[in-house]
Amino acid sequence: TLHKNKNRIMKRLLLIAFLMVQASLYAQKDCEFSSNFKDSIGTYKETKQKIIYEKVFAGSSSNIFFSLINADGTPVLNFQNIQKSKDFIKATCFDSTSKIYLQLENGKIMTMIISEEGNCGSTVLDQTTGASVRITSANFLFMKNSIEELKKSPISFVRIKYASEMVDYIMKREIVSELSNETSYPQNFFIDHLKCIEE
Repeated sequence: TLHKNKNRIMKRLLLIAFLMVQASLYAQKDCEFSSNFKDSIGTYKETKQKIIYEKVFAGSSSNIFFSLINADGTPVLNFQNIQKSKDFIKATCFDSTSKIYLQLENGKIMTMIISEEGNCGSTVLDQTTGASVRITSANFLFMKNSIEELKKSPISFVRIKYASEMVDYIMKREIVSELSNETSYPQNFFIDHLKCIEE
C-alpha cells in the first residue's frame, strides 16, 4: 500500500510538473518583428501588428491594430484603424492634441500622446469587392513610468481622442478575427509584447 501511495504521489507530481511547463510555454509568447535592423543611421525594430479590436456588421468592418516600435531607443506605439465598407466612410482624423487613454484592470489610467501633427488617413478601393478601405494610422509616445505599469496589468478599456471626437473600445481577453482567422489577446498586448522592444 505504501508503494502504491508513493507511485500515486510521483504520478501526481509528474502531472503537475508537466502542466506547469505547458503553462509557462503557453505564457511565453515569442517576439515577432515586421522590421528589425541596425545601420549607420540608427536602430529600428517593430513588432508584428496585433488586432486589438474588431467590429464586423452588415458588410462593413473596422479593425484596430497595435504594434510596438523601438526607434533608436525610443519606445513608440503604432495605432492603425482599417475600415472597410461599400458605403461612405466618414474620415476620422488625428491632430496634434490626439491621445490614447489605457485603463488597466488594476484601476490605473495610462495616457499616450501623439508624436506627430496628425492626419486623416487615406482611402483606397478594394478591386475585388468594390469596397472602400480607409486606413488611419499614428504613432504615440509613452509617458514616464507608464511602461512599467503596462507590464503589470492587463488593459480593460481603450479611449481614443481623435481630432473631433472620443471613441471607446472595450478590450477582450481573446479575439479570433472573422476576417483573418488570427487569434490575438488584446488585454495582454503590452504584457506580452513590451519585452520585445526593450534593449
